[in-house]
Amino acid sequence: MAGLSEYTLITPTAGISVDAHGGRAKCLQRLVRLDMPVPRTLALSFDVVAGIAAGAMPDTSAIMREFAEGALISVRPSSEDPDWGGPRAVLNIGMNDERHAQFVEQEGRASANALYLRFIHAYAIYVARLDPDMFEDISIHAGDPDGDKALKDALQAYEDETDEVFPQDPARQLGEVLRSMARVWTGTTARLLRSAKGAPENAGLGLVVQEMALGISGGVSGSGVIQFVDSQTGLPQVTGRYKSQSQGRDALAGKDNVMFLNKDPRGTSLQSLLPDQFDQLLKDGELMRRRLREEMQIEFTIEEGVLSILDAVRVQRSARAALRIVVDLARDGVISREEALTRLNPHSLTELLHPQVDPSVKRDTIARGIGASPGAAIGKIVFSATAAQHAAAKGESVILLRRETSPEDIRGMHASVAVVTEKGGMTSHAAVIARGLGLPCIVGAHGLKINTRKKTLVTDDKRHFSEGDELTVDGSLGEVLAGPAKLLDAALDDAFTTLLDWADDVRDIDVRANADTPSDALTARRFAAQGIGLCRTEHMFFEDDRLTVMREMIFADGAEDRRTALDRLMPMQRADFQELFEIMKGQSVCIRLFDPPLHEFLPSTREGTLELAEGLDLPVSTVTARIAALTEFNPMLGMRGVRLGITIPEIYDMQARAIFEAAVEVTKRGDIVVPEIMIPLVSAQKEAELVRSRIDAVAAAVRYVEGVDFTYRLGVMVETPRAALRAGDIALNSDFLSFGTNDLTQMTYGLSRDDAARFMSEYVKQGVFAEDPFHVLDTDGVGELLMIGAERGRAARPQVVLSICGEHGGNPESIAFCRQAGFDYVSCSPYRVPVARLAAAQLAVADGLKLRTITGSK
Repeated sequence: MAGLSEYTLITPTAGISVDAHGGRAKCLQRLVRLDMPVPRTLALSFDVVAGIAAGAMPDTSAIMREFAEGALISVRPSSEDPDWGGPRAVLNIGMNDERHAQFVEQEGRASANALYLRFIHAYAIYVARLDPDMFEDISIHAGDPDGDKALKDALQAYEDETDEVFPQDPARQLGEVLRSMARVWTGTTARLLRSAKGAPENAGLGLVVQEMALGISGGVSGSGVIQFVDSQTGLPQVTGRYKSQSQGRDALAGKDNVMFLNKDPRGTSLQSLLPDQFDQLLKDGELMRRRLREEMQIEFTIEEGVLSILDAVRVQRSARAALRIVVDLARDGVISREEALTRLNPHSLTELLHPQVDPSVKRDTIARGIGASPGAAIGKIVFSATAAQHAAAKGESVILLRRETSPEDIRGMHASVAVVTEKGGMTSHAAVIARGLGLPCIVGAHGLKINTRKKTLVTDDKRHFSEGDELTVDGSLGEVLAGPAKLLDAALDDAFTTLLDWADDVRDIDVRANADTPSDALTARRFAAQGIGLCRTEHMFFEDDRLTVMREMIFADGAEDRRTALDRLMPMQRADFQELFEIMKGQSVCIRLFDPPLHEFLPSTREGTLELAEGLDLPVSTVTARIAALTEFNPMLGMRGVRLGITIPEIYDMQARAIFEAAVEVTKRGDIVVPEIMIPLVSAQKEAELVRSRIDAVAAAVRYVEGVDFTYRLGVMVETPRAALRAGDIALNSDFLSFGTNDLTQMTYGLSRDDAARFMSEYVKQGVFAEDPFHVLDTDGVGELLMIGAERGRAARPQVVLSICGEHGGNPESIAFCRQAGFDYVSCSPYRVPVARLAAAQLAVADGLKLRTITGSK
């Protein structure tokens, strides 16, 4: 029989598979196996549909003969993943003048006209590709209650536009529908849309052809949609709509004759009118949950009391609902904990850690950019760090707008609830700092002009906003909204905690946090980080009282004057470290010694230079000359990191003393602290030797003065290619090697991450780079240096601890690489710790499944 190769009748034993017929066809087969009332359905495979697109049509007359004589049918798409979408479903195929006359006799003129009119509209717009505007005014209305005129006008409009009468042969109708849907799938627009959702280039489309269960008879016959959890929260809740005299998903879009499903004081309910059918839907929903192991939304009709289930799809869900659903499924024994861990995209957790714009509200978007740090916030706009601090001191929520940020803006960022910049990419200064602080951030914003001098923001459509005006920043979607939008609170509930506890039970690599402040450390603890993997001490020097002393140190004439200034900073540093140690309660804290070039602490404007000269009681010319003397052609490759520590050793001496005294004080109170001290930007073994000798001397002095013994670990931040290549030598003087992949990527590529945004998207688009290497770890190039460094470091010193602490530390792809390379931990910004914990667990689960497959064990 020719039809056997062209279509498959969906039965319990039919050869239906997701990768050959799509998810919808397979789901319908599962419903048939559960003995649910699914109308007769045929499945067309990916290969058949691809053939249709190429002109090889199936025998549509044979397909029509598979259904009852005179039956109307529908065609729906069936892709491998429902999220990839597909062409619109077409209902009521087979409707023609003859069938219309029969329906007039059986169901009445109004119902028959409505069926025919619906099919004409769908066929004309989605199959014949006529202008939808032609049918905009053709509808059933009060002046034409039965729809006679509307039907006549629709048929005439079709004939006028196509020069032929509306097709009357059901087999021809079906053939044209199949051809149109197949060709839509292969079109450029459809390919781009599904590619954006992760579909492969050769993704196939199946089609399901199903006999219609109409729901148009008298009384309460109709159609509806029901689900059993809330799509926003994931909590149990019967929700949906039912509409009498309707088809498909009309109940969700319509207003007339719509009723609630369960009893509701706001109106009539299906439960009260048809209690038996309602109870059956509840039972069917629970059976689907148990046997399909998923929360499903059911599309159904009721025709003269007879329930038919037309389709079932995964409930559409927010990130917070997705988490709640998988946790509840695991708690109820429907799926295992391991499977619950694998069902979520780790990146989706970032939406749960911050407030989000309510997806149900209308958005007044005034600008778009790169969503560099997720979450949403409402605040008054300000244009300088100083204005942000002043407003925050008065208890106001502010959004900091800058063309781009610099280290001088860090205090303003701390005082803000969100940050927007015109320039920058995912690894720009604003993006990195905002992610660390957990601030919603948009960089590379377009559609606006920021004028910091006039304190105005002007959009492309000429809307003007001034300092103090209120905006909303959606860092998740990268959109700036006018005015205050409705926000949803962060979803750090019991389901969130439970899932991550399960993740911790199976993962095999530690996760620490990058934390520079007590606030960061508290966030790290809240998200169960296993210590601090990177504390950047330079951020502690930008407070007003410290910045002045820091500048005095920079302008000191000699070592003794520098020590005098640093002695004033030392108690402040000691207090910083003591608070960090107290918050972390004995967990590891890795403190990176001073790293940036000194010019970052000096003003860049004439006004700032004048203010500094007044503060230091020096001539402006002297201050200007000193700033010029510290200026470097390429400061990020100049006098910074260990080079400062060797040439101006008083800085590292002060920091080491502050660390040790803080550790001693906290240890006296009961928490044993073993501080980890990290030397930045090392390239040679001798650098590590010189710094270690001085720090050992400081440790000995503190032990003598305090009368308390203590231990510490000294390590190196591997940020240069040479350090990775010479890791065997460097490891001899190091307890740990922490790979700083931000700078290592810059130096490997010879590329500034702050400038890369100008051309990176074009490079990725043209395939020069598969991904932005500052966003996704380059496992081939930079990764090879990591592997070399790890192998040589461990060969020279087997017990050396290995980690990465750059921006890549929270990426699932980087964690996979680190596990494979034998690293002990990854460290990332506090708000990426949950992502890293889940990603690490998923990798461990996947390895366990592979092992069980290889060994044949359960």
